[in-house]
Amino acid sequence: MLFSGTEEGGWHECLGVIPGKVKKLPPGLKTPHMGWNQVKQKFSHPIFNGIPDGAHFYFVHSYYAEPQDMSVVAGMTEYGVPMCSMVVKDNLVATQFHPEKSGEQGLRMYSNFLNMALTGK
Repeated sequence: MLFSGTEEGGWHECLGVIPGKVKKLPPGLKTPHMGWNQVKQKFSHPIFNGIPDGAHFYFVHSYYAEPQDMSVVAGMTEYGVPMCSMVVKDNLVATQFHPEKSGEQGLRMYSNFLNMALTGK
């Protein structure tokens, strides 16, 4: 919903908060992509405090985001193709993976998010 549009169920315009599109995973890949995978951090951000680069998070999806401006990509993941798995823009943080299913690292991310919301940092 945050991107300009999505291929899910045919082409649909979305909110356009982040210019770009949501695309179906390429043919030949098992979909949905379900299970643990690494998130490579693309830049330093408080959301990653205490989370090592390459930490594993839990994914369940058949589509992935492709932002026009790669400077918003905070995390990348390999699943047949390199894909954006996390974006950060201004005070927005959005993930392709499920922090609530990602054990200790997901809880750390939620803690970091709450800290950012409460302190404004």
